[in-house]
Amino acid sequence: MVQYEVRNDTLISHFKSMSLVIRLTRTGKKGERKFRVVVKEKRSKRDGGFIDMLGWYEKTKDNKRKKIDMKKYEYWVSQGAQPSATMQEIVK
Repeated sequence: MVQYEVRNDTLISHFKSMSLVIRLTRTGKKGERKFRVVVKEKRSKRDGGFIDMLGWYEKTKDNKRKKIDMKKYEYWVSQGAQPSATMQEIVK
């Protein structure tokens, strides 16, 4: 269960015994490789609900495009969220 509390326009989250992960969730049409970069509970489904969206990633035949909010990424890592192996490669 996630509870949010707002203080001084800052989002402070309280998590009770929750293991968090930063990973990709699939979006877009069938056959397209478009993903959202999200923070979610480790045990939830790949395309299930998420806590926070950090950006997006798109992989095409010719190139890879991405837009990730690095401030949010660093914040969640400092709070104990573990990036997946794929996310570690993308952020490099």
